[in-house]
Parts: sequence; structure tokens; C-alpha cells
Amino acid sequence: MKVGVPTEIKTDEYRVAITPAGVRELVDRGHEVLIQRGAGEGSAIPDGEYVEQGARIVADAAAVFAGGDLIVKVKEPQPGEVAMLEPRHILFTYLHLAPDAELTRGLMASGATCIAYETVTDAGGRLPLLAPMSEVAGKIATQAGAFMLEKPLGGRGLLLGGVPGVAAGKVMVIGGGVVGLTAAEIAIGMGAETYVYDRSIDRLRDVDFLLNNRCSTVFSTTLSIERMLPEVDLVIGAVLVHGARAPHVITRAQLGLMKEHAVLVDVSIDQGGCFETSRPTTHSDPTYEVDGVTHYCVANMPGAVPITSTFALTNATMPYVVKLADEGVHTALASDAGFSAGLNVAAGKVTYAPVARDQGIEFTAAAEALGRVPAMV
Repeated sequence: MKVGVPTEIKTDEYRVAITPAGVRELVDRGHEVLIQRGAGEGSAIPDGEYVEQGARIVADAAAVFAGGDLIVKVKEPQPGEVAMLEPRHILFTYLHLAPDAELTRGLMASGATCIAYETVTDAGGRLPLLAPMSEVAGKIATQAGAFMLEKPLGGRGLLLGGVPGVAAGKVMVIGGGVVGLTAAEIAIGMGAETYVYDRSIDRLRDVDFLLNNRCSTVFSTTLSIERMLPEVDLVIGAVLVHGARAPHVITRAQLGLMKEHAVLVDVSIDQGGCFETSRPTTHSDPTYEVDGVTHYCVANMPGAVPITSTFALTNATMPYVVKLADEGVHTALASDAGFSAGLNVAAGKVTYAPVARDQGIEFTAAAEALGRVPAMV
């Protein structure tokens, strides 16, 4: 199979979807790898390292899409990339379709077979391709929040960890999953007074154990959140509903309960955001203010640390890329129910129920849609 890797063009995105080690794995199995010139530069991977492992460097994205059968990316395709997709293509990347009806329609119109990293599951029901970026995003969320609390950046002028004789700041983490756990870990490490909220008692027990009782765990309700909002300096939204639009856990009216120039960091922004007042921002222009509260809603937080993020992501995705290339999309998905859960769009149909529900689109079972996709010879 011909595997194509374009340069990421989302604003402030520096990751790349394959490393030289990944190229070697594919080439040794008889596959051809086409990489757009300069695709790895943001992650400190020069073209020569790809060539040494057998990749072919092509001039532009058009050549990648024209020559590739399996297109492997990091972030969701931008409009110009969607326009280059054809029914013969398999697209494997983060998609986050639930809040993005325009992208969903574009992928449906392309006829391509589109598999989302974030909805692939493993035997335990976990999200193995989302987890590494969740770990990175959780750590960045606390770092960024602490930075935005500084007065020159519009914050309260508070050092999150405090100093002897001066109380530390308070951090509320809403969501005890991978993002929430790592965000809390960093907050604790900085010396902040940390609270983790979740609706699962079992998960709160896990967080309590994993963090060695160094934070307070709270069952998440509207009232419990409202009662804490006046006290906290930083709120990290880490709410995840697999593949679906994130619910709003803080409304605009509730912003009035918060301290002036407190900070909200919304790690759920890729799935629509978990604060009512959230809207996507970029690393170049990361914050805005609503009712005196600073909002940090960067939609690709791990893109700020591409050397770490690229290798963490590709360590997880590479076995799946190899499986697709070796077996083709039909066999690869049919033989692995968790991998099949990653299929979001095929043959012009939406095959992931939460996306169909959130957008009011007819849902088509993955097996039925794949039946309409010609097998690649």
C-alpha cells in the first residue's frame, strides 16, 4: 500500500504523523511511504532521516494525496485537504467531528473512508490513541493556566504554588480521566491546593489512589461546582464523552461566581468545549476574556511541544497504521472491534453513533458502510 503523510497546516501545528522508525516498519513490509517535503521539521525530523529509512519525499500535499492510498495525519483535515480526498482514500487522523458539521459534510461528500484516532478503543474500552495526547494536554493545561495567572498576561497576579507564609492557589479539575489526572498531578507538583471532580465514584477512588491522597476528590454536581467556583483561581475542564460533544459544566451565569481574572482552561475544546463561553483559540492568540474571567481554549495544546507529542502519538498509532497497510481497511477493521469503533465516515455515511446523534444525521452501521467501499487491490 502507498502511505501518504502531508505536512500539518492547522494553525500552530508542528507535529507530524510518522517518524523515521514508522517509515522503516512500513518499508520493511513492502509498503511505499510518501512524505511531503518538510513535514517533520516542526518535530526536529529532517527529510534526510525519512529518506534513510526508505521514504520518498514529494513536493507538496497534492502529490501526497495523489500518490497515497492511506493518508495519515495528526489533526483534522483542513478545507483544502478535504477537497483532495477521493473515495479510494483511507484517512487516519484525529477528526473530532461531533462539534464540526462542516467537516462532517465534507468528509461524507468526499466518499473517503475516515478513521478517527480518538474513537478507537482497546480490549478494556480505553482510548489508546487519545491517551498519549491527553497526557500531554493535561500537563500543558496546568502549566498554561499557571502562566496565564500572571498579571502581565491578564491574570490575578498569583503564583499558583505560593511561597512560605503566602497561601497557594486553588485548582479545580473537572473530569478525572487521563487529562484530569495528569493536570492534577502537575498542579500538586507546583504546590497548588487541588480538587478533582468527577461523576464516577470508582474513578475518584482511582484518582485518590494514583495521586496518593494528595488532592481532594469531589463528586461532581452543579451545586458542588458552584460552591467551589468562588474559591478557585484556576479551573481545568477535562470532560470527555467518547466521540460526542462535550457537555457544559460551567455556564456563563456561573462565571459571575468566580474571582476577577481567574483562569479557565478548556481541554475539551476539540469536542466543542465544556464551558458555555468557550471558543477555539490558537497558540499564537491563546486567550480571551468573558465577564472578567480569562479563557484559554487552544484546540491543539500538544502541538506546542511537537518533539514530545509526535513521538508519544506515533508510538501509539504505528501498530494501527501497519495493520491498515498490511491488511487493508476491510480486514483490519473486521478483525478488531475496537479498531472498527474508530470508523466515523465511510462511503458518504456517518458510522459513529454519537456524531450522527449530535448532528442529526442518519447513522449507518460500520459494517454496512464498509460493504459499499471497494476493496483495495
